[in-house]
Amino acid sequence: MEFKELPPVKEQIMKCVRCGKCRELCPVFGEIGIESAAPRGHVFMVQMLRDGKVEPSPEVYEKLGQCLMCETCSANCPSGIDVHELNAAARAYLNDKNPNRGKDFLFGNFWTKPEMMKQSIKVASLAQRLGLQKLARNIGLTRLLPGDLKDAEKILDNIPPHSARSQLSAYTPAQGESRYRVGYFLGCGTDFLNPEIAQAAVNVLSRNGCEVFIPEGLKCCGLPHIANGKMDVARQLTIHNLKLFEKLNVDYIVTDCGSCSATLSKKNLKFVLEGTSYQEDGAAFAARVMDLTVFLVDVLDIQVDVKIDRKWRVTYHDPCHLVNAQGITEQPRELLRRIPGVELVEMPHAASCCGGSGTYSVTHHQLSMQILDKKMSNAASTGADILATCCPSCIMQLNFGCKRSNWNAEVLHPVVLLNRAYEPAPAAV
Repeated sequence: MEFKELPPVKEQIMKCVRCGKCRELCPVFGEIGIESAAPRGHVFMVQMLRDGKVEPSPEVYEKLGQCLMCETCSANCPSGIDVHELNAAARAYLNDKNPNRGKDFLFGNFWTKPEMMKQSIKVASLAQRLGLQKLARNIGLTRLLPGDLKDAEKILDNIPPHSARSQLSAYTPAQGESRYRVGYFLGCGTDFLNPEIAQAAVNVLSRNGCEVFIPEGLKCCGLPHIANGKMDVARQLTIHNLKLFEKLNVDYIVTDCGSCSATLSKKNLKFVLEGTSYQEDGAAFAARVMDLTVFLVDVLDIQVDVKIDRKWRVTYHDPCHLVNAQGITEQPRELLRRIPGVELVEMPHAASCCGGSGTYSVTHHQLSMQILDKKMSNAASTGADILATCCPSCIMQLNFGCKRSNWNAEVLHPVVLLNRAYEPAPAAV
């Protein structure tokens, strides 16, 4: 569909009444303080792009690329404008007009091939274990990296040697009587960087009466592609994954990643698949998709009947793609409250962005760090020893934030803490 005819571009721009509420809430505007960085400025930029008043240039992409796509503005816009959809549509249009070989390879090739990604991650993990990454820093090789990469590479630390998928079966039976057949959407961040989350999720689901299915050949949800102007690739990935889950005949499709569940939601799939023959299939698929914490609390209503000698002081960070894109705030907290030994302490501004936003911490590293520092100050003020959140991207960013701020806290997904509660406490030495 032509850029000008896309529903967000055609129908939503005119809704903006220039009230400026989005400026008050935007984490990027809070750091930069100029109109072109505010959501309202992005709406104007897309309008000028649509009307031919600005050329579809790399400079325009750079302006729109400052957006975190955190959806804070969209969730709070009095006029109901989906600013992130406007931005994503414009990025795709600009990318088509200004193709980039590096981006085409990364998002059009590499990030569509799970096996290639797995092998690359294994090599990176080996390099870390051999000390090559540290050596490169010590002798100054990382300073040769372009742009922010010389600083951003430090975020990708402690890469596990084995993916989650290589350690899990395609089918895990329920322990005891089967209550539900559950498809597990294993996202890239969990699979390659946080396999302990996947192992915990499958174990918790199984012991609470769920047969768990992980489809062979599952690919990325497509969010990195949407954020980086590769909408056509995101659409192909979505259709591929829809077809895989169609074969499983499951009752629910759960994911432990807030970004994945937002990308697979009814609203987003309508945006991605509009104008294709897969719109109805997408709606049917999205109706079964559920964030893992929502499924555990609202559907399974799990009660953790175990005795715990350990105590955990926990604070919770709301991932943007849960709180803004899906309005999910209570279930992760309720799950934490149901874990024996947990004392949940709210941090100030728990729903503020951590600045990670997938690839943003790499493409806009310094700005990302400014936003992160505020988040870490709020989190550390709780005196918690565990920082919980439901997004692998946030986990990676917050882990780095703990090191950056010298705060000795462990960053975990709630399901990992729940799984620990099921395990016996280690014997005293």
